[in-house]
Amino acid sequence: MPVTAAPDLQAIVDRIAGEMAAREDRGKVADYIPGLARVDPRHFGIAVTTHDGKVHAAGDADIAFSIQSVSKVFALTIALGKVGDALWKRVGREPSGNAFNSIVQLEAEHGIPRNPFINAGAIVVSDVVLAGHEPKEAIGEILRFVRDLAGDDGIGIDDEVAKGEAETGFRNTALANYMRSFGNIDHPVDQVLGVYFHQCALAMTCRQLARAGRFLMHEGQHPDTGFNIVSPMRARRINALMMLCGHYDGSGEFAFRVGIPGKSGVGGGILCVVPGIASIAVWSPGLNERGNSTLGSLALERLAAATGWSIFNQREPG
Repeated sequence: MPVTAAPDLQAIVDRIAGEMAAREDRGKVADYIPGLARVDPRHFGIAVTTHDGKVHAAGDADIAFSIQSVSKVFALTIALGKVGDALWKRVGREPSGNAFNSIVQLEAEHGIPRNPFINAGAIVVSDVVLAGHEPKEAIGEILRFVRDLAGDDGIGIDDEVAKGEAETGFRNTALANYMRSFGNIDHPVDQVLGVYFHQCALAMTCRQLARAGRFLMHEGQHPDTGFNIVSPMRARRINALMMLCGHYDGSGEFAFRVGIPGKSGVGGGILCVVPGIASIAVWSPGLNERGNSTLGSLALERLAAATGWSIFNQREPG
Protein backbone atom coordinates (compact mmCIF):
# COMPACT_ATOMS: atom_id res chain seq x y z
CA MET A 1 0.00 0.00 0.00
CA PRO A 2 1.53 3.38 -0.98
CA VAL A 3 2.62 5.80 1.75
CA THR A 4 0.11 8.59 1.28
CA ALA A 5 -2.73 10.31 3.05
CA ALA A 6 -6.19 10.90 1.74
CA PRO A 7 -6.84 14.36 0.30
CA ASP A 8 -8.83 16.73 2.48
CA LEU A 9 -8.43 14.44 5.47
CA GLN A 10 -9.41 17.12 7.97
CA ALA A 11 -12.65 17.70 6.09
CA ILE A 12 -13.35 13.95 6.16
CA VAL A 13 -12.68 13.75 9.89
CA ASP A 14 -14.84 16.82 10.59
CA ARG A 15 -17.70 15.39 8.54
CA ILE A 16 -17.56 12.05 10.33
CA ALA A 17 -17.54 13.76 13.73
CA GLY A 18 -20.58 15.78 12.72
CA GLU A 19 -22.41 12.66 11.55
CA MET A 20 -21.63 10.82 14.77
CA ALA A 21 -22.83 13.76 16.88
CA ALA A 22 -26.23 13.50 15.19
CA ARG A 23 -26.66 9.76 15.77
CA GLU A 24 -29.16 8.58 18.36
CA ASP A 25 -28.30 4.86 18.41
CA ARG A 26 -25.15 5.21 20.49
CA GLY A 27 -25.02 1.81 22.21
CA LYS A 28 -24.79 1.15 25.94
CA VAL A 29 -22.00 2.35 28.22
CA ALA A 30 -20.20 -0.41 30.14
CA ASP A 31 -21.81 -0.38 33.56
CA TYR A 32 -20.00 -3.16 35.45
CA ILE A 33 -17.14 -0.80 36.41
CA PRO A 34 -18.39 2.33 38.26
CA GLY A 35 -15.78 4.60 36.68
CA LEU A 36 -17.02 3.64 33.21
CA ALA A 37 -20.73 3.64 34.03
CA ARG A 38 -20.70 7.40 34.69
CA VAL A 39 -19.21 8.40 31.33
CA ASP A 40 -21.51 10.53 29.14
CA PRO A 41 -22.52 8.44 26.09
CA ARG A 42 -22.76 11.60 23.97
CA HIS A 43 -18.97 11.81 23.68
CA PHE A 44 -17.28 11.14 20.35
CA GLY A 45 -13.68 11.84 19.42
CA ILE A 46 -11.40 10.96 16.53
CA ALA A 47 -7.73 11.59 15.78
CA VAL A 48 -5.73 10.49 12.75
CA THR A 49 -1.92 10.73 12.74
CA THR A 50 -0.51 10.28 9.26
CA HIS A 51 2.88 9.02 8.12
CA ASP A 52 4.12 12.58 7.60
CA GLY A 53 3.45 13.45 11.23
CA LYS A 54 0.32 15.52 10.73
CA VAL A 55 -2.61 15.09 13.10
CA HIS A 56 -6.23 15.50 12.03
CA ALA A 57 -8.65 15.53 14.95
CA ALA A 58 -12.28 16.36 15.62
CA GLY A 59 -14.92 16.06 18.33
CA ASP A 60 -13.75 15.11 21.82
CA ALA A 61 -10.27 14.13 20.67
CA ASP A 62 -8.61 15.78 23.67
CA ILE A 63 -10.73 14.28 26.46
CA ALA A 64 -9.01 11.42 28.28
CA PHE A 65 -10.84 8.11 28.60
CA SER A 66 -10.06 4.66 29.96
CA ILE A 67 -8.48 2.73 27.09
CA GLN A 68 -9.16 -0.64 28.73
CA SER A 69 -8.31 -3.51 26.35
CA VAL A 70 -6.63 -1.25 23.81
CA SER A 71 -3.75 -1.38 26.31
CA LYS A 72 -3.28 -5.05 25.42
CA VAL A 73 -1.46 -3.99 22.24
CA PHE A 74 1.22 -2.21 24.27
CA ALA A 75 1.50 -4.94 26.92
CA LEU A 76 1.88 -7.54 24.16
CA THR A 77 4.68 -5.50 22.60
CA ILE A 78 6.53 -5.39 25.94
CA ALA A 79 6.04 -9.11 26.54
CA LEU A 80 7.36 -10.01 23.09
CA GLY A 81 10.39 -7.85 23.81
CA LYS A 82 11.02 -9.85 26.99
CA VAL A 83 10.49 -13.45 25.83
CA GLY A 84 10.13 -13.27 22.05
CA ASP A 85 8.34 -16.08 20.27
CA ALA A 86 8.43 -18.21 23.44
CA LEU A 87 5.27 -16.32 24.35
CA TRP A 88 3.35 -18.36 21.78
CA LYS A 89 3.86 -21.52 23.84
CA ARG A 90 1.60 -19.94 26.45
CA VAL A 91 -0.83 -17.94 24.28
CA GLY A 92 -2.37 -18.81 20.92
CA ARG A 93 -2.81 -16.68 17.83
CA GLU A 94 -6.30 -17.68 16.73
CA PRO A 95 -9.64 -15.83 16.94
CA SER A 96 -11.67 -17.05 19.90
CA GLY A 97 -15.21 -16.88 18.57
CA ASN A 98 -16.33 -16.39 22.18
CA ALA A 99 -16.87 -13.39 24.45
CA PHE A 100 -13.76 -11.57 25.65
CA ASN A 101 -14.10 -12.92 29.20
CA SER A 102 -15.18 -16.48 28.38
CA ILE A 103 -13.72 -19.38 30.34
CA VAL A 104 -15.17 -22.12 28.09
CA GLN A 105 -12.19 -22.69 25.78
CA LEU A 106 -9.63 -22.76 28.57
CA GLU A 107 -10.85 -26.12 29.82
CA ALA A 108 -10.82 -27.75 26.39
CA GLU A 109 -7.44 -26.22 25.51
CA HIS A 110 -5.62 -26.97 28.76
CA GLY A 111 -5.26 -23.43 30.06
CA ILE A 112 -3.81 -21.93 26.87
CA PRO A 113 -5.81 -18.84 25.82
CA ARG A 114 -6.70 -18.50 22.16
CA ASN A 115 -4.97 -15.11 21.68
CA PRO A 116 -3.38 -12.27 23.67
CA PHE A 117 -6.34 -9.90 23.22
CA ILE A 118 -9.03 -11.84 25.06
CA ASN A 119 -8.89 -11.35 28.82
CA ALA A 120 -7.31 -14.73 29.57
CA GLY A 121 -4.54 -14.14 27.02
CA ALA A 122 -3.89 -10.62 28.30
CA ILE A 123 -3.60 -11.95 31.86
CA VAL A 124 -0.87 -14.35 30.70
CA VAL A 125 0.84 -11.40 29.00
CA SER A 126 0.67 -9.49 32.31
CA ASP A 127 2.32 -12.48 34.00
CA VAL A 128 5.17 -12.24 31.48
CA VAL A 129 5.53 -8.47 31.98
CA LEU A 130 5.62 -9.00 35.76
CA ALA A 131 8.60 -11.39 35.61
CA GLY A 132 11.55 -9.95 37.55
CA HIS A 133 9.51 -7.03 38.88
CA GLU A 134 7.34 -6.01 41.75
CA PRO A 135 3.81 -5.18 40.51
CA LYS A 136 4.37 -1.43 40.88
CA GLU A 137 7.54 -1.69 38.78
CA ALA A 138 5.72 -3.61 36.04
CA ILE A 139 2.89 -1.06 36.01
CA GLY A 140 5.48 1.71 35.83
CA GLU A 141 7.19 0.00 32.88
CA ILE A 142 3.92 -0.11 30.93
CA LEU A 143 3.15 3.53 31.74
CA ARG A 144 6.64 4.72 30.73
CA PHE A 145 6.43 2.73 27.50
CA VAL A 146 3.12 4.26 26.45
CA ARG A 147 4.30 7.76 27.40
CA ASP A 148 7.42 7.28 25.29
CA LEU A 149 5.43 6.03 22.29
CA ALA A 150 3.07 8.99 22.45
CA GLY A 151 5.77 11.50 23.36
CA ASP A 152 3.57 12.72 26.22
CA ASP A 153 4.36 12.46 29.93
CA GLY A 154 0.83 13.62 30.76
CA ILE A 155 -0.59 10.13 30.25
CA GLY A 156 -1.59 8.49 33.52
CA ILE A 157 -3.64 5.76 35.17
CA ASP A 158 -7.17 6.36 36.40
CA ASP A 159 -6.94 5.05 39.95
CA GLU A 160 -10.73 5.02 40.40
CA VAL A 161 -11.15 2.77 37.35
CA ALA A 162 -8.30 0.50 38.51
CA LYS A 163 -9.95 0.15 41.91
CA GLY A 164 -13.29 -0.59 40.29
CA GLU A 165 -11.67 -3.24 38.11
CA ALA A 166 -10.25 -4.96 41.19
CA GLU A 167 -13.54 -4.78 43.09
CA THR A 168 -15.61 -6.25 40.24
CA GLY A 169 -13.06 -8.51 38.50
CA PHE A 170 -14.38 -11.84 39.76
CA ARG A 171 -14.40 -13.46 36.33
CA ASN A 172 -10.85 -12.31 35.60
CA THR A 173 -9.81 -13.76 38.96
CA ALA A 174 -11.44 -17.04 37.95
CA LEU A 175 -9.63 -17.02 34.60
CA ALA A 176 -6.27 -16.37 36.26
CA ASN A 177 -6.75 -19.08 38.88
CA TYR A 178 -7.90 -21.55 36.27
CA MET A 179 -4.81 -20.93 34.12
CA ARG A 180 -2.60 -21.15 37.21
CA SER A 181 -4.05 -24.61 37.85
CA PHE A 182 -2.65 -25.60 34.44
CA GLY A 183 0.73 -24.02 35.23
CA ASN A 184 0.27 -21.15 32.78
CA ILE A 185 0.47 -18.38 35.43
CA ASP A 186 3.79 -18.18 37.29
CA HIS A 187 3.19 -15.37 39.79
CA PRO A 188 0.60 -14.94 42.55
CA VAL A 189 -2.76 -14.25 40.96
CA ASP A 190 -3.38 -11.05 42.92
CA GLN A 191 -0.09 -9.58 41.67
CA VAL A 192 -0.75 -10.52 38.04
CA LEU A 193 -4.25 -9.05 38.19
CA GLY A 194 -2.93 -5.90 39.85
CA VAL A 195 -0.76 -5.31 36.79
CA TYR A 196 -3.60 -6.18 34.43
CA PHE A 197 -6.20 -3.94 36.09
CA HIS A 198 -3.88 -0.93 36.21
CA GLN A 199 -2.84 -1.46 32.60
CA CYS A 200 -6.51 -1.41 31.54
CA ALA A 201 -7.04 1.77 33.56
CA LEU A 202 -4.64 3.81 31.43
CA ALA A 203 -6.34 7.09 30.56
CA MET A 204 -5.54 8.64 27.18
CA THR A 205 -7.04 11.00 24.66
CA CYS A 206 -7.65 10.05 21.04
CA ARG A 207 -4.74 12.29 20.06
CA GLN A 208 -2.39 10.55 22.52
CA LEU A 209 -3.59 7.09 21.57
CA ALA A 210 -3.16 7.71 17.84
CA ARG A 211 0.39 8.90 18.50
CA ALA A 212 1.15 5.85 20.64
CA GLY A 213 0.17 3.56 17.77
CA ARG A 214 2.50 5.18 15.24
CA PHE A 215 5.27 2.58 15.62
CA LEU A 216 2.96 -0.05 14.14
CA MET A 217 2.37 2.23 11.15
CA HIS A 218 6.14 2.72 10.76
CA GLU A 219 7.12 -0.97 10.60
CA GLY A 220 8.04 -1.00 14.28
CA GLN A 221 10.10 2.19 14.31
CA HIS A 222 9.50 5.09 16.71
CA PRO A 223 8.93 8.01 14.31
CA ASP A 224 10.36 10.62 16.71
CA THR A 225 13.61 8.85 17.60
CA GLY A 226 14.17 6.36 14.79
CA PHE A 227 14.58 3.65 17.43
CA ASN A 228 13.21 0.22 16.53
CA ILE A 229 10.52 -0.60 19.08
CA VAL A 230 10.01 -3.95 17.34
CA SER A 231 11.24 -5.47 14.09
CA PRO A 232 9.24 -4.89 10.89
CA MET A 233 8.19 -8.56 10.97
CA ARG A 234 6.93 -8.29 14.55
CA ALA A 235 5.04 -5.08 13.74
CA ARG A 236 3.31 -6.88 10.87
CA ARG A 237 2.41 -9.77 13.14
CA ILE A 238 0.97 -7.51 15.84
CA ASN A 239 -1.11 -5.79 13.16
CA ALA A 240 -2.25 -9.22 11.93
CA LEU A 241 -3.38 -10.17 15.43
CA MET A 242 -5.26 -6.88 15.70
CA MET A 243 -7.08 -7.66 12.46
CA LEU A 244 -7.92 -11.25 13.43
CA CYS A 245 -8.58 -10.89 17.15
CA GLY A 246 -8.82 -7.21 18.04
CA HIS A 247 -12.61 -7.06 18.41
CA TYR A 248 -13.23 -10.35 20.21
CA ASP A 249 -16.13 -12.27 18.66
CA GLY A 250 -16.89 -9.21 16.52
CA SER A 251 -13.51 -9.27 14.75
CA GLY A 252 -14.87 -10.79 11.55
CA GLU A 253 -17.63 -8.19 11.31
CA PHE A 254 -15.10 -5.39 11.87
CA ALA A 255 -12.81 -6.78 9.16
CA PHE A 256 -15.81 -7.11 6.84
CA ARG A 257 -17.01 -3.54 7.38
CA VAL A 258 -13.77 -1.62 8.07
CA GLY A 259 -10.86 -3.75 6.88
CA ILE A 260 -8.21 -2.09 9.05
CA PRO A 261 -6.24 -3.74 11.90
CA GLY A 262 -7.71 -2.48 15.16
CA LYS A 263 -8.04 -3.09 18.88
CA SER A 264 -11.09 -2.09 20.87
CA GLY A 265 -11.76 -1.58 24.57
CA VAL A 266 -14.91 -1.47 26.68
CA GLY A 267 -14.13 2.16 27.52
CA GLY A 268 -15.30 2.87 23.97
CA GLY A 269 -11.89 3.43 22.41
CA ILE A 270 -10.51 1.80 19.27
CA LEU A 271 -6.95 2.05 17.97
CA CYS A 272 -6.48 1.28 14.27
CA VAL A 273 -3.34 1.05 12.19
CA VAL A 274 -3.12 1.49 8.42
CA PRO A 275 0.43 0.25 7.72
CA GLY A 276 2.57 2.92 6.09
CA ILE A 277 -0.25 5.46 6.16
CA ALA A 278 -1.93 6.30 9.46
CA SER A 279 -2.56 5.53 13.11
CA ILE A 280 -6.16 6.24 14.11
CA ALA A 281 -7.95 6.50 17.45
CA VAL A 282 -11.67 6.89 17.95
CA TRP A 283 -13.71 7.06 21.14
CA SER A 284 -17.39 6.81 21.87
CA PRO A 285 -18.34 5.09 25.12
CA GLY A 286 -21.56 3.40 24.00
CA LEU A 287 -20.94 -0.26 23.14
CA ASN A 288 -22.64 -2.79 20.88
CA GLU A 289 -23.57 -6.32 21.95
CA ARG A 290 -20.00 -7.50 21.30
CA GLY A 291 -18.49 -4.93 23.67
CA ASN A 292 -17.11 -2.70 20.90
CA SER A 293 -17.83 0.99 20.44
CA THR A 294 -20.99 1.44 18.38
CA LEU A 295 -20.17 4.84 16.93
CA GLY A 296 -16.43 4.22 16.91
CA SER A 297 -16.92 1.21 14.65
CA LEU A 298 -19.29 3.14 12.39
CA ALA A 299 -16.92 6.11 12.20
CA LEU A 300 -14.05 3.85 11.16
CA GLU A 301 -16.25 2.25 8.52
CA ARG A 302 -17.00 5.72 7.15
CA LEU A 303 -13.32 6.69 7.30
CA ALA A 304 -12.22 3.55 5.44
CA ALA A 305 -14.84 4.17 2.75
CA ALA A 306 -13.84 7.82 2.33
CA THR A 307 -10.10 7.19 2.17
CA GLY A 308 -9.77 3.75 0.59
CA TRP A 309 -7.64 2.67 3.55
CA SER A 310 -9.04 -0.84 3.94
CA ILE A 311 -6.14 -3.25 3.57
CA PHE A 312 -8.36 -5.25 1.23
CA ASN A 313 -8.73 -2.28 -1.12
CA GLN A 314 -6.75 -2.77 -4.31
CA ARG A 315 -7.09 0.77 -5.62
CA GLU A 316 -4.91 3.71 -4.72
CA PRO A 317 -6.08 5.36 -1.42
CA GLY A 318 -8.14 8.51 -1.93
